[in-house]
Amino acid sequence: MTELTPIEQMIVKALQDLGASDETKMKTADDVQKKSNRPKGQVNNALMSLVGKGLVIRKVREKAAGYYLKKVE
Repeated sequence: MTELTPIEQMIVKALQDLGASDETKMKTADDVQKKSNRPKGQVNNALMSLVGKGLVIRKVREKAAGYYLKKVE
């Protein structure tokens, strides 16, 4: 498993707490930002980094992209 920065760990925990475990339960960056109580830019950077590391899935939707945790097998 790749090493996560403290902010990335916080974002993963926020996604877990929000129940964003599959595509039907995905959350927006705003949802994650409110839950983690971190600045929006920091949350967006961490989400993009987690997407790059393969831990979070990003789905583009009509108004806002949705994020959810990738299932670990």
